[in-house]
Amino acid sequence: MSPASRTSDSEDWRPLAGREQLLRRAQLLQGVRGFFLAHSVLEVETPLLGRHTNPDPALESWSVCDPGHGQGKGGAQFLQTSPEFAMKRLLAAGSGPIFQICKAFRGGERGRRHNPEFTLLEWYRPGYSYHRLMDEVAALIRILQADSSLVDERLSYAELFGGRLGVDPHRAEPGELQRMALAQGVAGAEDLELSRDGWLDLLMSHCLEAQLGRGRLCFVYDYPPSQAALARVRDGTPAVAERFELYWEGMELANGFQELTDATEQRRRFLNDQQRRASAGQAPHPIDERFLRALESGMPECAGVALGLDRLLMVMSGTAHLDEVLAFPWERA
Repeated sequence: MSPASRTSDSEDWRPLAGREQLLRRAQLLQGVRGFFLAHSVLEVETPLLGRHTNPDPALESWSVCDPGHGQGKGGAQFLQTSPEFAMKRLLAAGSGPIFQICKAFRGGERGRRHNPEFTLLEWYRPGYSYHRLMDEVAALIRILQADSSLVDERLSYAELFGGRLGVDPHRAEPGELQRMALAQGVAGAEDLELSRDGWLDLLMSHCLEAQLGRGRLCFVYDYPPSQAALARVRDGTPAVAERFELYWEGMELANGFQELTDATEQRRRFLNDQQRRASAGQAPHPIDERFLRALESGMPECAGVALGLDRLLMVMSGTAHLDEVLAFPWERA
């Protein structure tokens, strides 16, 4: 049960986060803006509502009815799961390095670490590699935490699974991964039928994640190409997606990419996402042609990352539930 649902209806008008937490959030936001101001990164705003959304089957976007008043054209609009597509259009138009602090929305996500509406920090660095961007992410958190001694470690996805579970995530078949889940005591694993990525996600969430970043920042990088999302894939044996995730105190905080700039490849991925949505019985989402035209125009080579500020605040303040850092979580919104 979330803290938001533990009080009587007569008290549900009250915020859950106290003044101390509100102050921590204000200081966090000021610290983020001060960091990027000092590094000459431009703050931008992009729409929270758009006619397109990310078609990734793992993301549930909310649609909002547009009555067609004023200059509107009617039809559905989507609350954005992240500002990624719009920010990349700015990059393609020559914005240079940019960041944004905004609300993002994802349906079907509610729990100790999830609220359907959350605060996201996203930024893009033209000319950066994803390894250099990891350096900047770590530097930002050290400043926000006021702890210059906070160390970071970096593990490739293969090193993580090989070193801690003894499996090769790039080559293991689903049956082998299921046997590992059973050996690790994952409840109900014997009844599941999952893809390779499904088993890898299960092993990550149930067997690995809780121990990552204990007393330090932990970057996991070079994911299987099937988990590339909008990241560039580097050829090799095996090929890998140039992607990283940041963990701190067992919590996933950030997801970063060496950004895909190839419009043809991006369209192929979008079409594949549409097929996967159809196979899962999910409604299709229209492809964002403006975003693809931006890529075609020549988006600069860059690295980008999205960092969940609510979760970061959880770790920094030592709270156990996301509700404790939100003034009005989902049930009180």
